[in-house]
Amino acid sequence: MRIENVKRFYHGSYTVVEKPDLAKCGKGKDFGQGFYLTTDIEQARRFVRSSIGKAVKNGDCEKNHKIGYVSVYEFTDADGIETYEFESADREWLHCVAMHRRDGLFRDDINRWKKYDMISGKIANDNTNQVITAYINGLYGVVGSEIADRTAIGLLMPEKLTDQICLRTENALKKLKYMSCEEVIVKERR
Repeated sequence: MRIENVKRFYHGSYTVVEKPDLAKCGKGKDFGQGFYLTTDIEQARRFVRSSIGKAVKNGDCEKNHKIGYVSVYEFTDADGIETYEFESADREWLHCVAMHRRDGLFRDDINRWKKYDMISGKIANDNTNQVITAYINGLYGVVGSEIADRTAIGLLMPEKLTDQICLRTENALKKLKYMSCEEVIVKERR
């Protein structure tokens, strides 16, 4: 995926997000604090359930809240913003995700990622969270070692992962134009 070739992005949430606010974006995410999007509308729809769960836990909506939204955006262009795109879920991607999820890992790389307005790559979603957590906790060997990296990447099955785009600065958010939203009704899990 080349960012400059993509025009539509999606964001799944418990609420419509017409104007993203970086101050409301959580820390400890794969590519750092930022507003996360995807080019896969199905992925955005699936994320609505997770977003509702977090909103209920944080008191942002009622326990019986069952309606969420996929907000649709147009990306105008990447002119004037610093972007980095991971081509695959490789060692560099794994280290970036681990570093942003756990303070203290790969300290030498911290400044490298700070300069980017936008980072995109594969998503470490709910299906892969256990592998990333095990990796960060050293269950595959020393974090950053070749064997730990190779084991984690192999278990992640990177060829099956979809994408995520993190807009990390106000400069990047200015390139995003809200278009519409789609209502998503979340069904009870059985």
